[in-house]
Amino acid sequence: MLVGSLRGFARILMLVLTMAGFVKSVNAQSGSIGPAPIELVTIKTQKGEFKFKTEIAKTPITLQRGLMFRHRLPQDRAMLFDWGRDIVANMWMKNTIISLDMIFISRKGIVTGFKTNTVPKSLDVISSGRPIAAVLEVVAGTAARIGLKPGDRVTHTMFKP
Repeated sequence: MLVGSLRGFARILMLVLTMAGFVKSVNAQSGSIGPAPIELVTIKTQKGEFKFKTEIAKTPITLQRGLMFRHRLPQDRAMLFDWGRDIVANMWMKNTIISLDMIFISRKGIVTGFKTNTVPKSLDVISSGRPIAAVLEVVAGTAARIGLKPGDRVTHTMFKP
């Protein structure tokens, strides 16, 4: 009886190890090798300059995943979506647990608009409405806290004033 139980356990263990190897292989092939790089992004408003430690999303994986599955985002953190070209950004909150403010930014680093207090897990499309270079996602309430308005300036190496 004990031998049969050990064989069953060994089969389950082999299956688990095989699946773990498969998942690791898929992640390696897809380029998922950890978090996005962190760089400094500054927003200048009439209230002053506000600096954010920002994850840069520009690989297909980081652009798709964004801030999904995060349970919190400190006030001094953000994610910058850089598509490498101007696009009309159409985003949603699927699998995003925290409410965000989405800031739409031109190639010159000018805020063209924003959407505040997004609804977690919503499938509603949030659109920039016109071609933009990037979207900066910050915790909900940040736009109001810093006095953000269209025309304010965002500085980062991707923007060319």
